Amino acid sequence: MKSGTVADTLTRMRGVWHDHVEIYDLAGNPLSEDSLSGTPGPAPFDNLVYVDFDGLIYRQTNVTFRGRPYHARAFTGRLVDGVLIFDRLGPDAPEHIGVSGGPGVLFFIARVVDDAMKRYSEPDCVRLIGDDRRTRTTVLYRGGVAVRTLTANGVRLSRDPNRRVADDPRGLAGDPHEVRRDTLVFRRGSTP
Repeated sequence: MKSGTVADTLTRMRGVWHDHVEIYDLAGNPLSEDSLSGTPGPAPFDNLVYVDFDGLIYRQTNVTFRGRPYHARAFTGRLVDGVLIFDRLGPDAPEHIGVSGGPGVLFFIARVVDDAMKRYSEPDCVRLIGDDRRTRTTVLYRGGVAVRTLTANGVRLSRDPNRRVADDPRGLAGDPHEVRRDTLVFRRGSTP
């Protein structure tokens, strides 16, 4: 597998991550409430992020375990012609893809800018920093306007994404990956 490809970076990200998530206004001031996101709530907060990739199929489950009420969210996709194609996120959602920004860097973005992007857009840049650290940075757009930024600093807790870790509020037993459910933020008629 060639270094810097989407497949290489996804393989290197496989495991369980503890992400500490902080939210900022556009000037860089910390926010204590993230009211416009797809999963609104207090900030900062902590997620467990289970990332699995077998060379073709991608699964990710985020589990909030500190700083906000429990919430779990799953994302799925598959590698097609070297690009990660996410399963549709919900009604009227654009096609989201994962593309490479070079070794250890992925962008999760919409393939095409369309009307749904005016309702909700949150492009991500995930960067590996060494072997067991990562960052995720995003800008949230609502109604076509930038409203806040987010930075998550992550530490890998395990290389096995198929076993729950001790901080998981769901307990140690069971599949760590949730069933993917639709999000409604892209739906026509939705408002921030």
